[in-house]
Amino acid sequence: MKLRNVMQAAVLAAMVGTPLTASAQKVKAPAGGKKISKELLGIFFEDISYSADGGLYAELIENGSFEFNPNERDGWGAGTSWKMVRPGHSLGMLDVRKDNPIHPNNPTYMRLHTERVKEFYDYKGWKGFGLENDGFDGISVKAGAKYNFSVFFRNIGAAKQVRVVLGAPQGWGKDPKVLAEATLQVDGPEWKKYEAVLTASEDCTNGILQLLVLNTGDVDVDMVSLMPQDTYKGHGLRKDLVEALEGLQPKFMRFPGGCVVHGGGDGFWNTYRWKTTIGPKEQRRGLKNTWGYHQSMGLGYFEYFQLCEDMGMEPLPILPCGVSCQGTNGGWNMWPHQAQDACPMEDMDEWTQDALDLIEWANGDVTTPWGKKRAEAGHPEPFNLKYLGIGNEEKITKEFEERFKYMYDRIRAKYPNIVIVGTAGPGSHPGNPDYEAGWKLAEAINLPILDEHYYEPRDYFLDNQQNYDKYPRKRNTKVYLGEYAAKDKKLADALYEGLYLLGVERNADVVTMTSYAPLFAKKGHESWNPDLIYFDNERVIKTCSYYVQQMFGTTAGNYYYGNVATFKGGDKFQGTSAVLNTEKGELYIKLINAANEAKTATIDLSKFKGLPAKAVTETISGASLDVENNFDAQPVALVNKEIAIKNKMTYTAEPRSATVLRIKLK
Repeated sequence: MKLRNVMQAAVLAAMVGTPLTASAQKVKAPAGGKKISKELLGIFFEDISYSADGGLYAELIENGSFEFNPNERDGWGAGTSWKMVRPGHSLGMLDVRKDNPIHPNNPTYMRLHTERVKEFYDYKGWKGFGLENDGFDGISVKAGAKYNFSVFFRNIGAAKQVRVVLGAPQGWGKDPKVLAEATLQVDGPEWKKYEAVLTASEDCTNGILQLLVLNTGDVDVDMVSLMPQDTYKGHGLRKDLVEALEGLQPKFMRFPGGCVVHGGGDGFWNTYRWKTTIGPKEQRRGLKNTWGYHQSMGLGYFEYFQLCEDMGMEPLPILPCGVSCQGTNGGWNMWPHQAQDACPMEDMDEWTQDALDLIEWANGDVTTPWGKKRAEAGHPEPFNLKYLGIGNEEKITKEFEERFKYMYDRIRAKYPNIVIVGTAGPGSHPGNPDYEAGWKLAEAINLPILDEHYYEPRDYFLDNQQNYDKYPRKRNTKVYLGEYAAKDKKLADALYEGLYLLGVERNADVVTMTSYAPLFAKKGHESWNPDLIYFDNERVIKTCSYYVQQMFGTTAGNYYYGNVATFKGGDKFQGTSAVLNTEKGELYIKLINAANEAKTATIDLSKFKGLPAKAVTETISGASLDVENNFDAQPVALVNKEIAIKNKMTYTAEPRSATVLRIKLK
């Protein structure tokens, strides 16, 4: 066997998991089981529909670095999301500047030129000249909660006082109600960071932040930030959104996209480069988001890796490979070679070095150049990166193949234990030219994993539950179903997706990873439909598909068994699966009934030892296949019951339901 094949076999063995030692096993797996990947169910995060800024990243100030610009959206500029305020009839001028910025990656700042701050006649209200920001659809604060305010100022001339006010608007002509405030003494001719802790006096859903200069003269301002102290594990991510992800119990996270990875076809200037997303926030380079807004990169590669560590997920970063996305500006409808750009081959060393440096940054010792940078950011221990994706959903053209193979060969030569994930292009179905070309390339280079994507009407998932039954068993390349969803968010969509996932579990020798997409969408800013989790500044809405994904994520195991449960007179609207988790000592029997009438399944548990007298069932159901969870109604939820267990038994599945029997083996 060639060395590459030996390494390939070792990598795949690690991916699907080796049998636990006798001392570690809580139960022994009976004969006849099929091994399941340890990372079968994961999540895919892409900054789409304001998933990062205004969403998962807990920053409350929009455009705090003044870097918004017309490249991102017509009419945008440094003052977007800001307005000039001058209470007490103060006078002044705002001046957008770029000379001598904090850092070249963050070139734009605002100069506040204040001419008058004294009260006008008998006006006894607020005074000062400055700026106001109302965040992402209003600043949401809670009574008693603490918020870390920070800003960079550079003073010109005499020292100045700047009043920082977190307020609640009270209507036209009235000063905001003060929820919290601080006064900063600004001095010194160089950029300097100023900080204060603001404690909100009451709840407010539409708050504003004002910066008011109380002395005449000039002062430069940049990197305005208001961050809740109460974030997920103190790491700057919105707590309730991460807790929703925790509920899925994902085993890996793919990030940062999606089409975000290669810049969406705007040009290579807009390609996502991981190196400009790490380090101090004021040194990161903001970027136009593929979906038409701004990425501050406050949520960057360090935060992604940290989240994976916090939640016990394997990180799966996706890097560009010198080929642009072909999908924007009508590109999907153009002739295959017209919309896709490729960088010159002489530039590929730069793209390849980015990948090699990322692996060193994630895994390298603190004595390595990039491992040292990770340590300087506060994480001396390695992140233990195992997976790396190259490219995302590109058309499989000869230009793509050449650049992909160039990167693949050099990464494998230096880091043979890194599992490389490739792409089967958009619309990954047999017969699709990109799918066929992607698989041909994968087999030619012995690629470990190939990423398939497809979004289809719900009936596709209902009618193609045997899709992976048909895949060749002799391939070394495994499947990562990296993006998929039925094209609506009704209960029917979720149940049909669940039936399809039963087929994935049945074919765990072919499919080793899956992730629904997209993950998040903010209300009023949706770029895609459907999404798994919707949210606004106050609430999180879990869709029907969320609950199905949760059912599979929380019932993951390492062995699949067929013919344990069978529906009597069942058809394509019913499906079953039996999964054993030897480490937890739990057996999961999954029963999905998407019909409008109850269906009975026979269950034979005789091969499993140590059955208890009782087990818990968890059922997702609704009164109609057309119901959906949304901000106004949540008719679909999880119901738990306790039932008796026998070696051979029957179970009647409710209409329009997905049920799991959780059986704790003795």
